Amino acid sequence: MDLSSLKDTKKLSEKISKIIKVDDIIFLYGEIGVGKTTFVRFLINQLEVVNKINKSDILSPTFNIVYDYEIKKIKILHFDLYRLKKYKDILELGMFEKSENNITIVEWPELIEPKPQDRIDIFFEYSKLESSRVVKIVGLGKWKDYKFNEI
Repeated sequence: MDLSSLKDTKKLSEKISKIIKVDDIIFLYGEIGVGKTTFVRFLINQLEVVNKINKSDILSPTFNIVYDYEIKKIKILHFDLYRLKKYKDILELGMFEKSENNITIVEWPELIEPKPQDRIDIFFEYSKLESSRVVKIVGLGKWKDYKFNEI
């Protein structure tokens, strides 16, 4: 799937926002600056708009590691693991402790082992055109049969 503009990224985030539910996990892969945080910003803002909540300023949690956003009874946990170097550091975050009301979004999930079975992996890559991106979406576990190429 090609994302040739911010508008395309926004459309993708809106489509994903319509299918995710509490207890879902989204892993975002890709180089620095490829659009992971922009996607998260559009996703969370879309959920806020749908729920008639003022839009939040969505920042990259690179230095804080996690930000959370309350949308009615749902909490969105936005993690950025870029600065972490050891899996032990990730364990201390308790990011996958079960909660019926969380949606977990993780940038830079490469260190996580074992990875949760039920998740959506989104791979962002630069295309040959500098201003364009290519995105591949893979569903695992309960998402494995979802037709992401049709969204």
